Amino acid sequence: MNRRTFLSRAGAALTAGRWIDAAGPARWDLSQATVVTAPHPGAREAKAVSMLVEEAERRSGIRWRVESGAMRPSPLTIYAGTRASWPSLGSRPASSRSGTEQLAADGYAIRTGSDAAGRWIAIAGADERGMLFGIGKLLRSIDYFPQRMSLDAARIEGASSPRYRLRGHQLGYRPKTNAYDAWDTAQWEQYYRDMIAFGTNAVELVPPRSDDGDDSPHFPLPKGRMMTEMSRLAGEYGLETWIWYPAMDKDYSKPETVDSALREWAAIFQTLPRVDAVFVPGGDPGHTQPQYLLALLEKQKQSLRRFHPNAQMWMSPQSFRAAWMEEFFDIVSRPDTQRWLDGVVYGPQSRLPLTELRRKLPERYPIRLYPDITHSVQCQYPVPDWDLAFALTEGREVINPRPEGEANILRRTIPGTIGFISYSEGCNDDVNKFVWSALGWNPDLPVIEALRDFARYFVGARETEGLAQGLLGLEANWRGPLATNDGVRGSLARFQDLERSASPSALESWRFQQALYRAYYDAYVQARLLDETAALNRATGILARVAEIGWTAQPLDIGGPPSASPPNGLDPALLLDEADRVLAQPLLNPANTEQRRRVAELGEALLQSIRMQLAVQRYQGEAVSRAANLETLDHPVTDVPYLRRQIASIRKLAGPNQQVEAIRALLSRTDPGPGGFYDELGNPANHPHLLPGPGSIEDPEFRASPLMGCDYPDELGDTAPIAWKHWAGSLFDAPLRMQYTNLDSQARYRLRVVYSGDQRRIKIRLEANGKFEIHPFLLRAQPPAPQEFDIPAEATAAGRLDLAWTREPGLGGNGRGCTVAEVWLIRAAAD
Repeated sequence: MNRRTFLSRAGAALTAGRWIDAAGPARWDLSQATVVTAPHPGAREAKAVSMLVEEAERRSGIRWRVESGAMRPSPLTIYAGTRASWPSLGSRPASSRSGTEQLAADGYAIRTGSDAAGRWIAIAGADERGMLFGIGKLLRSIDYFPQRMSLDAARIEGASSPRYRLRGHQLGYRPKTNAYDAWDTAQWEQYYRDMIAFGTNAVELVPPRSDDGDDSPHFPLPKGRMMTEMSRLAGEYGLETWIWYPAMDKDYSKPETVDSALREWAAIFQTLPRVDAVFVPGGDPGHTQPQYLLALLEKQKQSLRRFHPNAQMWMSPQSFRAAWMEEFFDIVSRPDTQRWLDGVVYGPQSRLPLTELRRKLPERYPIRLYPDITHSVQCQYPVPDWDLAFALTEGREVINPRPEGEANILRRTIPGTIGFISYSEGCNDDVNKFVWSALGWNPDLPVIEALRDFARYFVGARETEGLAQGLLGLEANWRGPLATNDGVRGSLARFQDLERSASPSALESWRFQQALYRAYYDAYVQARLLDETAALNRATGILARVAEIGWTAQPLDIGGPPSASPPNGLDPALLLDEADRVLAQPLLNPANTEQRRRVAELGEALLQSIRMQLAVQRYQGEAVSRAANLETLDHPVTDVPYLRRQIASIRKLAGPNQQVEAIRALLSRTDPGPGGFYDELGNPANHPHLLPGPGSIEDPEFRASPLMGCDYPDELGDTAPIAWKHWAGSLFDAPLRMQYTNLDSQARYRLRVVYSGDQRRIKIRLEANGKFEIHPFLLRAQPPAPQEFDIPAEATAAGRLDLAWTREPGLGGNGRGCTVAEVWLIRAAAD
């Protein structure tokens, strides 16, 4: 994209007064500061000071002078060292050591003061990483302007230690990660620094062989070489370096397979400068019985220790079926296993909830979280009740700031663990990473404060409050029905205000571009939804004229046969043609094309700024499902395509009477008839008989609550109504329940149901009132289609009906498969 065009579209006209610091006298001017380090700093202390000076310069254009040892004070001096090196920095830091003795690992203390010689800031880390995190606290607290920096000193004063010892993120250099595969070592180092500034102390790398392609057109280096570089960088900053290492071979019961795996993994271990731990998932990917997997990992740890003597071996029971879980608990309880296995990871596709895993594991095993912060649907922590219009367009790996939701997940899951390394598949989840890092340090931190630090540090002081509130607004865009969410337009207006007044550096910030992209995308989808819905209503109104007098075939004379065409003499083809013309309008001339153009421009900007691949052909993204949601920006979000296809089919019928009857059947598709009931289970506004669970706040994994799902990209297209493209489901062995009350106890009922959803090879069973089998375990119809089942009279004799669907018990995998799209309870006509 032309840089001048991008900036001018935002109206970024700046005035001289733009950069005036209007804050009160408590603010310190840091523009002429001097940084003082220990006389002989270690390599990591020197790295920390470089980060301080270079990141401040990056944001302000000012390069601070660096001195070492005790020196004559300058008007403003920043002392930076560890607790051990503070005495060598002079009398000012030495006089402020009180309280630093209580700092935990990674902790830091920051003291401020002033004397006759000037003002000073002293940063003391409990250790080398603590020094880094103290520097990070200072960096993210400064207000940056061109050639000017200022600070509210009260914002940084005090001592702080992390609540949880592990705070990290998975960084996979592989094709599916929608941006990471295009990053060079300089970008990786910058991202490490960004995360360090918010308290991240660990990264998790992905080996060359995983569940992904071998190459990417974006790779600046081969996989193995980049993994080595990323490990080297982590070592330079003192970050814990983990490897997510899936066991990909088919059969580890064979000695030759184990020997090959030992050689393959050892070749990776020996090339990496730093490895602290290896985490092997039990599944997703991989599918190895515990007895063989654990035997492999014991040997792999012995191999690992040849190259990294203190490295640990961790594993997760992801995707294990019930029998394998019991086998896993048996093996890890044995003393010989406890001698080498260092810990257990809780991640997606875990059959047992975290509390049950902790209860069943021997106490000696620590637990690490592996939370999925990157996906929005069909995942560990899906967006609650996500509107289908968003799901069909923005997709599973959309830019997804969920600050309040992620904070809730962290606060509910992290107690009793050592912390986390998140599951990430790209920079689409960037905001979520920083929320987790900030709250992993201090879970009591208000989310808005973490967002203010994020906005101030990455975009700019003047944009701090607007962007922080805007990120909360993007999360709110996803709450409730999109059609009635007035906040979407308000959110876009907020970002447009920011866009018009933002500095050039803010406009070129990829994090600001990501937020803008989402704000425009959300608003465009809403405009299209309203436009399509209006057209759908107009078209069905036109077709509904067949319910008027004169459209039904009637005898034209006494005792005669029904007429060959409607008595009113009108051709239903006129209605079909007019309805189709109305339905074509929102597809041919979508609403708010200006917003659409802006989304496309921002997609181009994100390719240039951070290498995000939001389209497949144009930007060489791996697949539409891998965050390439520019491809689905115009995907229909209502029944418009389905209705047009049905109209085309009705046109082909032999005569007008048949066409009239077909139109009536189309319009009454969801009508359950007199005394009947209809539920669209994937639609939160239209499933009154679906029993709720605790809800997404208490149950963010939806283990005890109905789980709303959909497919992305949409594979059914115009062959299915929108109701079949989303569904409610349950996980693992939990039932999906519906309940009907106040039924006619004397009537007979029949159930019509449409089963949809993923995991199509899994069978489901339906039971009524805990004792009547409505149907045994069966495969869902593919493609989806209505199926009907009789309800025993005894089941409704008390005027109440409880339905429960379950999938085959004891299975593993992702837990899904029990999914229901539509249900009609139809009251049989009286004899």
